[in-house]
Amino acid sequence: MNRLTVGVVQQSCCDDRSATTEKSIAMIRQAAARGASLITLQELHTGPYFCQCEDTAVFDLAEPIPGPSTEQFGRIARELGVVIVTSLFERRAPGLYHNSAVVLERDGSIAGIYRKMHIPDDPAFYEKFYFTPGDLGFRPIRTSVGNLGVLVCWDQWYPEAARLMALAGAEILIYPTAIGWDPNDCREEQERQLDAWITVQRGHAIANGLPLLAINRVGMESDPAGVGSGIRFWGNSFVAGCQGEFLGRGSSDAEEVMVVELEMGRSESVRRIWPFLRDRRIDAYGELTRRFID
Repeated sequence: MNRLTVGVVQQSCCDDRSATTEKSIAMIRQAAARGASLITLQELHTGPYFCQCEDTAVFDLAEPIPGPSTEQFGRIARELGVVIVTSLFERRAPGLYHNSAVVLERDGSIAGIYRKMHIPDDPAFYEKFYFTPGDLGFRPIRTSVGNLGVLVCWDQWYPEAARLMALAGAEILIYPTAIGWDPNDCREEQERQLDAWITVQRGHAIANGLPLLAINRVGMESDPAGVGSGIRFWGNSFVAGCQGEFLGRGSSDAEEVMVVELEMGRSESVRRIWPFLRDRRIDAYGELTRRFID
């Protein structure tokens, strides 16, 4: 496949799971109608980002794989004949939960699972309370549209994750995300954060010679505990080519469906002129496995 049309769904979420998922499905249909064969959704897209506080009742939202979400979105994948990248709060066993991405094949079957490896613990992002770090490693998921290097949100800050996906044969890097601003931050700080988020991911595309999809939510979500200031999710979902060039970019505040055509053969040609994989000094990188070099 030399060309692949991809769809990126950028949306807001509410407490009504049914309303939120129906909106997601309507936007998936829009992307498919515009020719997308691969359609990607944002992190934890079935409801609000609940990690702003620590609440044991939230664990009731978790679901198994297979489960309600994979069945619901699997039916849509089968109906439309598209590959869908979903994200959910996985209940693996009593007391064992993950932040997981599930890729659904054109026939509705589960092509593969990725469990978020890097788990943050910051104000308004208390994910360590809810999620066990992933144990499936950085392995691309094989699908009918290519090998998908699916990573999740906080993973996007780590070049090691993107590189390991590339070395394992990923043909696209995909980052379902939920990231936004503290409303109390000044405009200059907000701009610095957004620019850093975009820059680091474009760097992963460049360093690995791969196209990249970053999918983020939009809208203001309050802290359920009423303690924090909430999060204003900054959108700006984007598709980058394998030299980091923007192929499509969303707004900071609007729900939208972005459809972009990728030239899948470009990775080969770009890696020939920028042979970063060839020139890696793998004999000298052993200390990367250390926490810190004293």
